[in-house]
Amino acid sequence: MKDWRSLDKPEKNPMPLWFVGLCTLVLLILGGMISLLFTPLPGKVKRGLKEIFAQTKVVEIEVEVPADEESITRQLEARMRSEIEREMEREIARIRKQAQDQIKAIKQAKDDEPVMPDFSLGKVQDVRKFRYDIPFVSQIDKQQGGLASVERKLEDSYRARYELTLTMPKAAMGMQELQMTNPELPEILPGLEPYLEKAKVSGWFYQLYENKAARILKQAHTFNELLTKHNLYDCETILEFEGKNGRKVFLMQAEMDVVSDGSDGDRLAKMPDKIVNSTHYQPFTSYGWPKRTTTPNPMIAGWTKRIANGRAELNDPKTSADRKAWLRERIKYLQRGIEDMKNRSFLIAEYDPFMVIPVNLLTSSKTYAPNVGDYAVIIYGKKIYPVIVGDGGPSFKVGEASLRMAKELNSSATPYSRPVSDLTVTYLVFPQSRDEKKAPPDYARWKQRCSELLQDIGGLGQGYELHSWKDLLVAEPAAAPAPDSTAPVADESAPAEARASP
Repeated sequence: MKDWRSLDKPEKNPMPLWFVGLCTLVLLILGGMISLLFTPLPGKVKRGLKEIFAQTKVVEIEVEVPADEESITRQLEARMRSEIEREMEREIARIRKQAQDQIKAIKQAKDDEPVMPDFSLGKVQDVRKFRYDIPFVSQIDKQQGGLASVERKLEDSYRARYELTLTMPKAAMGMQELQMTNPELPEILPGLEPYLEKAKVSGWFYQLYENKAARILKQAHTFNELLTKHNLYDCETILEFEGKNGRKVFLMQAEMDVVSDGSDGDRLAKMPDKIVNSTHYQPFTSYGWPKRTTTPNPMIAGWTKRIANGRAELNDPKTSADRKAWLRERIKYLQRGIEDMKNRSFLIAEYDPFMVIPVNLLTSSKTYAPNVGDYAVIIYGKKIYPVIVGDGGPSFKVGEASLRMAKELNSSATPYSRPVSDLTVTYLVFPQSRDEKKAPPDYARWKQRCSELLQDIGGLGQGYELHSWKDLLVAEPAAAPAPDSTAPVADESAPAEARASP
């Protein structure tokens, strides 16, 4: 007598298990790719930008948009698109791995007799470390119910409760707490302490952590990967205070992540093909200025090629309507970017030292809000580095700087490896200190201006000085040729007339 497992099997020529697995793999990958391609990417970009610029209701901050918003928005749109494309690649890889695991399970399956599962009632609890050191407690409460045809219609028969606990940190205040992460700070800035006594915690500190909580809540609602514990607690403090003559100072202590964006055909006419043809590398920074030469931006070639590829796909009759709509919007974005690169130059993260500030600060007209181009100093250990605010980042994280700046702190830093993971970097920004006209980097002027601004908070301590940046894009002067050792040497004892004669 046949058992229940054989009722659906044909008597002859059974389908091989490897063939079933192969079909499963193909269907899963195709289904996943199709669903990703049909995702309304433009809508995601718009929603992402709205989330970045949006302010939560907990801390009310009035925002008046300065003239820089257009360039900042454009640069953030580019970053958002890049992040979404990387997310698509990760999702395809996940689907492919899932399909491969299923094939492996099919090949290992044996035709054993089915085992009656354990339907014991009660609670089953599992405690483990979630990704990135977040303790995760899961619990299933199994209860006896009625018939499946009835239970499937009841809302309470299958339900879940998802609860996250976040401990919101307090901001460091006063020199005693600030030097816990930077012990040399009192020696580097000996006149700072009196000003700190009147400092207040910036509303941006509370806004930052509210933005983080809002993002985690959104991720939890969609069961997406949560913000890591490391990235949750990435800021020790943000303080606001006045120095001499009413000089406004924005002080922040955080870690340092790395940005690697930017391009400038005037100073760097050629870039590696890997970067030029990358769909992730962004040629823009928030700080930019009018081009000064006719040398084209090297990134234009890669973006032109991407437009050509997009148009070819548009002309393909097999391309779906949704995909074509996405391609048309994408081509318009690339065309806008090319026009921008034809007319403007930008910082280059690999060569220029600059820091990044959340975009909701950059677009604010608040007195203490840093803006694009403001002068700043970065203090790490016993070193002090003059920089400017050069780019805008997400509103839920702080502590970012260019690759050039990062490598100065840690030579092992890369776009994927931060130079400092602890909250031991002090960022001092001087709001409203930017130059009236934006121009190519002038490191000597940056050092001079930062030195002048530091005098408003007491200046540097004895034995300390600002770092002098070397321009890596200026060719070194050719060395003078060595003297020919075979040439005759003039007799110094001979009369001058004799030495000078041919």
